[in-house]
Order: sequence, then C-alpha cells, then structure tokens
Amino acid sequence: MKATAGEAYPRKGANRGLSVLDLFFRIISAVGTLGSAVAVGTTDETLPFITQFFRFRARYDDIPSFTFFVIANAIVCGYLVLSLPISIYHIIRSKANNSRVILIIFDAAMLALVTAGASAAAAIVYLAHKGNTSTNWFAICQQFNSFCKRISGSLIGSFGSSVLLVLTITTAAIAISRR
Repeated sequence: MKATAGEAYPRKGANRGLSVLDLFFRIISAVGTLGSAVAVGTTDETLPFITQFFRFRARYDDIPSFTFFVIANAIVCGYLVLSLPISIYHIIRSKANNSRVILIIFDAAMLALVTAGASAAAAIVYLAHKGNTSTNWFAICQQFNSFCKRISGSLIGSFGSSVLLVLTITTAAIAISRR
C-alpha cells in the first residue's frame, strides 16, 4: 500500500521540528558550558591574613578538579559550536541519518566528558562547603564566599548542559527512528 502525500509530510515536518529542537538544545548547551568555563576560569579571591604581606588566595587552578572542569567545559563548548552547521544541515535535509548517527556518538562522548568534569568539581565544592572533620579538611566557604558562590553557580550551567545533551541525543534518536 502506497503512502499518500498527506501521510508523508507530517513525518518530514516532525523530523524538521526535531532538528530545530536539536539546534536549540545545542545553542543553549554551548552557552551553558561556555558560561561555566568562563565563570570558573576567572574565579580568584584573595583574603588578607594578619598583615597585608601574608594573604590567602583561592584560584581555580589551585585545585586540579576545577582545572579539569574548565577544560572539559571548554572542549564541550567547542564541539557544540562546531556541530551547529551539521545541525542546521539536518533542518534543511531532514532525512540525513548517517550524520545524525555520528552526532549521537560524539554527543554521548561529550555528555560523558561534561558530566565527569561537573561531578569532579561538585565533589570539591561539597568539601569546600561542608569540610570533612575525619580528615581535618576544613570548610573554606565561610572565608572565600565569592569564590564558592561562583563555582557553585557554574555547576548549575554545566549540569544543565548535561541534561540538554541527553535531550539532544534523545531527539536525534527519535528523528532516526521516525525514518
């Protein structure tokens, strides 16, 4: 039985709609990862101690987990920006499935990278807020308040980008399965 023209157009329109949604998710994810990388990468706070010659300083590159966080978010942001033309191509050619499969593979790898970076930073932020008395790690967020606020806020953008990458993978998978 041959499909009529009325049945063929909704599927193409649905794939085009999923492609537009994919593009939107990619743009918002790129903004989230860029914002997170910049917020942590520019975090620096100095506190005076006894005299002005002795100071305590908190920077992101003092802790390797934050350095990994910045690098992971920058890589994912770069990937998302570079994948935008392919996403636009999917809006124009909604039946292109080979490139969607490749994007799903790379999206999954970037999802793993951004989640690993955000999780590593979240563990350190938790220690900075709560400390650990059994290992004599003291909570530093009472002293370095703006440092902790910026790092904590950037985690929201990074984990939000993780959720959007999951939605991006899901929309691409749905577009492939609708073929």
